[in-house]
Amino acid sequence: MKKDYTKESVISIQLPQNVVIPKWHDSNITLDLKRATEIADYCANNASVIDYNGAFPKHEFELIAKAGLLAAPLAKELGGWGAGIDANVTYELLKLLKQIGHGNLAVGRIYEGHINALQLIQTFGTGEQITRYARDAREDHKIFGVWNAEASDGVKVIPCENGRYRLEGSKTFCTGAGYVERPFVNGVLPDGGWQICIVPMEEVTTVSDASWWQPSGMRATASYKVDFSGVELDGSALIGQSGDYYRQPWLSVGVIRFAAVQLGGAEALFNLTRQYLQDLQYTNDPYQKERLGRMAIAIESGNLWLRGAADKVAAYAPIFGGYPTVPHPQADQLVAYANMVRTAIEQICIDVMQLCERSVGTRGLMPPNPMERIIRDLTLYLRQPAFDASLANVGQYVLGKSNPADLLWNNE
Repeated sequence: MKKDYTKESVISIQLPQNVVIPKWHDSNITLDLKRATEIADYCANNASVIDYNGAFPKHEFELIAKAGLLAAPLAKELGGWGAGIDANVTYELLKLLKQIGHGNLAVGRIYEGHINALQLIQTFGTGEQITRYARDAREDHKIFGVWNAEASDGVKVIPCENGRYRLEGSKTFCTGAGYVERPFVNGVLPDGGWQICIVPMEEVTTVSDASWWQPSGMRATASYKVDFSGVELDGSALIGQSGDYYRQPWLSVGVIRFAAVQLGGAEALFNLTRQYLQDLQYTNDPYQKERLGRMAIAIESGNLWLRGAADKVAAYAPIFGGYPTVPHPQADQLVAYANMVRTAIEQICIDVMQLCERSVGTRGLMPPNPMERIIRDLTLYLRQPAFDASLANVGQYVLGKSNPADLLWNNE
């Protein structure tokens, strides 16, 4: 399939004149962040209830939908505030994701996938596709996701004679299986290209393997293996051109979103560790002071990395990752910086977990203490793909430059 990008579809989102955006939700960033804090508090209190294989944070997402946060990733003209697409509010996006992750990493992981999917649609989709899927999120409260992982029996996208496309094969780590209604189910075309597809799950028949997901952490994400064999899609379900999913800087710069969720989990651990020691009156122990000092430094470092990432994205282009038709001279720089953020925050989270474990000991890590669950969730969530390649990318970038260290990340 070949599609041409047009100015109307990817640079300026144009709505048909007859589309009326309902006023049931005031799309206000400050108000949404306040709502997110309240939802995160509920998430934290309910996390132990849904900490089992096969669970899904159903009520949490009902609250997210009611608060209008499923529509927050949409551009302003579509009824949102551009969380994930408007580069000027990247810092607010990262704060939103961090707050949800602070409440429950499983909820944060699913919500980050929703934001990722809507960002891709608004970047690579046609005007008609953008309008349709925006309505799904805004009015029908559909949850979107990105299911890209697969094994040897991965998905193939096969063109049919009637202009439709048939899927064959399975996806793994399908986060929110059974609840995510608009997943990206990307697959390989006959010519070897990688095609973005959106599957309307309520309209098709698939086979989920819940036994495939037996993790130690992130249990409530319901990340099953799903077989899509026999599913047929209309051509309008295919987003963008072949290979768009792996285009840079969009693919790699997106890591700052899950890094923000992860940092939220680390912040929750810091707060719980400190409260635990205060309750036991261990605050005068010199070793505990040293550990909490190191944890505080790590957390603040993570927040500074998020601030730096947001500034880089905002300075790069008006929309996240720029425009597909406009080459950008700082694309490699932005990718390398995002990979630094991902790498640094992963280490920050690892350090915070270790310091927590040493501070609270065995007694503090026994269920139902929430620290035990958060450490399990965060340990699993940190295992994102291509860590070594991400770090090597940073090295490759800096080795190809001659700028002094203090000017290495300035715009050229």
